[in-house]
Formats: sequence, C-alpha cells, structure tokens
Amino acid sequence: MESTVRINNAADISVIVIYFLVVLAVGLWAMFSTNRGTVGGFFLAGRSMVWWPIGASLFASNIGSGHFVGIAGTAASGGIAIGGYEWNALIFVVVLGWLFVPIYIRAGVVTMPEYLKKRFGGKRIQIYLSVLSLILYIFTKISVIVQRCLSGKNMSHVKAGCIMCGYLKLLPMFIIVMPGMISRILYTDVVACVVPEICQESCGTAVGCTNIAYPKLVVELMPRAQFTCLCAAGLRGLMLSVMLASLMSSLTSIFNSASTLFTMDIYTKIRARPSEKELMLAGRAFMVLLIGISIAWVPVVQSAQSGQLFDYIQSVTSYLGPPIAAVFLLAIFCKRVNEPGAFWGLVVGLLVGLSRMIAEFAYGTGSCVTPSKCPFIICGIHYLYFAIILFGVSAIVILAVSFMTKPIPDVHLYRLCWSLRNSKEERIDLDADEEEIKADEKDEESVHEEREEPGCFKKVYNWFCGLDQQAPKLSKEEEEALKKKLTDTSEVPLWRNVVNINGIILLTVAVFCHAFFA
Repeated sequence: MESTVRINNAADISVIVIYFLVVLAVGLWAMFSTNRGTVGGFFLAGRSMVWWPIGASLFASNIGSGHFVGIAGTAASGGIAIGGYEWNALIFVVVLGWLFVPIYIRAGVVTMPEYLKKRFGGKRIQIYLSVLSLILYIFTKISVIVQRCLSGKNMSHVKAGCIMCGYLKLLPMFIIVMPGMISRILYTDVVACVVPEICQESCGTAVGCTNIAYPKLVVELMPRAQFTCLCAAGLRGLMLSVMLASLMSSLTSIFNSASTLFTMDIYTKIRARPSEKELMLAGRAFMVLLIGISIAWVPVVQSAQSGQLFDYIQSVTSYLGPPIAAVFLLAIFCKRVNEPGAFWGLVVGLLVGLSRMIAEFAYGTGSCVTPSKCPFIICGIHYLYFAIILFGVSAIVILAVSFMTKPIPDVHLYRLCWSLRNSKEERIDLDADEEEIKADEKDEESVHEEREEPGCFKKVYNWFCGLDQQAPKLSKEEEEALKKKLTDTSEVPLWRNVVNINGIILLTVAVFCHAFFA
C-alpha cells in the first residue's frame, strides 16, 4: 500500500488557514449587512444583484466536487469528450437568460415549483416537483441556478451574468478535464487500475480509482515544485483551498435552494399558518437533515457507474429530470397545456425513469472485469439516449392529456407563457382566493407576535440566527412599486443591444469549440 501524503508544509497550511479565515469574515459580514429576518431577504437578494456577481455565482455554484472529482475522473477514464458537457452550458445559459428568466421574473416567483403552481394551479404538481427536486439534491447534489438569475437588478444584468458564466464555462476543459487525463498518464497503476483488489488497496473502492485523478495530481505533483522554485511554496495549499472553495460554494447553493424548496413549497403545506420565524427555523433545521442524508448515501455513490461520480450524477438526473424539463418547456411555450396533462406526464415519466434507475442499482453497472447482469432491454440503452426517449414519452403524455381535457382560460395565463409574456392585463391566479386567505391569516399572526416581548436570551438567539430583523412596513403604494420592480423586465436599448451581441458571440464561440475539439 502506498504511503499517505500529508499536508505538513507550513506554507500550504498557512494558505488553507487564511482561506478559512476569509470565509469566516465574509460570512460574518453577510450576517451583519443583510436582512435575514424575512423569507425574501433570506432566500433572494431582492433583485439588487449586478451582472458580475450573478455570473460568478452561476459559475461557482456549478463548480464543485462533481467537477474536480467527477469530471476529472471521467476524463481520466474516457478522455476529452467529457469536456463537451461543460461547453453545452454556453448554449443553455443563453437560453436561460433570453427565454426562461423573463417569464419567471414577470410571473413574480421565488422558486420554480411556485411558477408551476401559478401556471397550473392546485397543489399536487408543486409538491411533487419540490419532493423530487429535494431527492435530486440529496442523490446528485445538483444546484433550482435559476434562482441566482431571479435576483438580478434588471434583465440586462441577468443576461450579462449568463454571458459571463458562459465564458467561464470554457475553463473546466483546460483546468479540470485535461489535468484528469494527465493524471492517468502519470499515475497509471493507481488512477487507471482495473483489478478490484488493487483498486481497493489504492483508493478504498473496488470498482475503480479514476475519481482520485485530480486530488492525486495536486498532492503528488505540486510538492515537487517547492524544491525548484521558492515562489511555488504553498501552491498545494492554494489548490486545495480552491477545491474547498468550489465545494463550499456549490454546497451553500444547494442548501439555500433545498431549504427554499422545503420551506416555501412543502412546510407551508404541513403548517397552515407558519410565522416568519418558524419558516426561518424550518429552513435551517432542514439543512442539517439534508447533510445527514447526503452523508448516508455516500457508499452508494462510490460504487455506482463504475465508481465515476460524474457519470453517476448524470445518470440519475437522466432518469428523473426529463419529465420535469418537458413540463417546464411546454408550460412556457404551449399555453394549451393544463394541470392534468402536466401531472400525468410527470407521473408516467417518473415511473419509467424509476424502473430504469432501480434496475440499474439492483443489478449494478458492472465493469470490464465483471459485467453487469442487467437485461439489455432495461440497461442496454445508454442513459443519455434513455433521457431523450423519456423526454419524448413525457411530452407526448402531457400534450395528449392536455388536449383531451379542458384548457386554462387566458385570464389565468397572462405573463406566465411565451405567447402572453407582454400582456398588460391583470392576471387572476388560479388559487387567488386561497392565497388571500393565507395572507390575511399571516397578517393576524404577525400582529400577535409583535405584542410578545422576548427575553434577553431569546433576543441574543434571534440576533444570531437573523430572526430579529423585521421587514419594513410599506404603504400600499410602496408595495405596488416594489412588486413592479420585482416583475420588471424592461431594458435600456443600448445595453440590450450590447448583451444581445455578446450572446451571439458566445454562441459562436460554443460552436467553434465543439467543432475544433471534435
């Protein structure tokens, strides 16, 4: 067994310590400078973010262990093709900023399940999507990134942020994929092991060791640079800090989005009249539960898809995600789609996807030494092709059921679908009466809470958790102005043209990169 490489260099340790101190300082600054005592202040930034934090946040939220471990590992196993996954994002961030986000902003929503609730009415689709999204968070650690865009100052900033994220997504090919391939060449016996006994001895996983490609490169190669150049001291600590930063960024996004989904879309269905403080506490408590469940699922992740983390993430998403994608796409671009069609499309898609996922987990994906015994008719189709088929099946069910049932009147769809996105008519939400009752009950609860004076210990606790900060009281005119700001998608013509031109350039770069490296 190889000897363990320890971080015992003073420069490396100093860099890591400085990193954690900076993170702590930023966290304390955010705690004192932001209003965390309201749901809007805790989950969104009140549409005040400018383009560069949006772009950086979109990129940082997406970069995590799935990249430094998963993508680098898959690159070590299968080569440069995995970089195409990253470059596909150049196209989809443009689609996000130009097509989807304007609809979400005009709808005035905080979460994606909330959009579906406004679009279709009822509770079952919202609850279904919230639960499934939480399952995907736990099993794959995906990060509802749309929420970052919803906090943009205006549409030009949203689009510019998406463009910045697109350009940043060019980097993983060169800083993650290629290093993973280099690691396989340098440490073939360990990274590219195929004999289960050797793999178990090298990295503790019998199905393969490609996931250690990037960390192996960092801890083994960088220390040598310290002896050739004085300025290289601490590089290993710097790279480990970068990996920690990417992991923490993606985890904070996951925890924020997951707690938002649970608090706003599930907990409010369990508790009829939750107070603002209760919602804050529920969101924080759910974060702790989410961590525990995720840790318990780690052994399954280690053995799935031949030990390749990125393939595992993509396969689970391919089994559960296409029905959701079909519903969102058709909800925006086909106003004829209604609640029964969307619901039964989700149900049928879920059953088909789960049948494939459960069979794959039961039989295992196998390896070149011990192939899986899963029947070809179930597991023989690659998960990416399966995703395309599942998307088509879900879309057909959605459209078929929708056209066989009663359509939703346009009065309920203003600014919720593409053909009615610029409508100036007042929209009547499908569940408007129910929402008014809840709002009245919440106001009564708030009045009751204001009369209670907390003790000293309670005040300190509320201050630390951000529960003592109260939302300012607004007049009716101020509330209308705030609502208009949150749903405004207007753009200054000059900056609209600038971001549109840059969007075209980004798409051109995406096509060139795919063609050149293909």
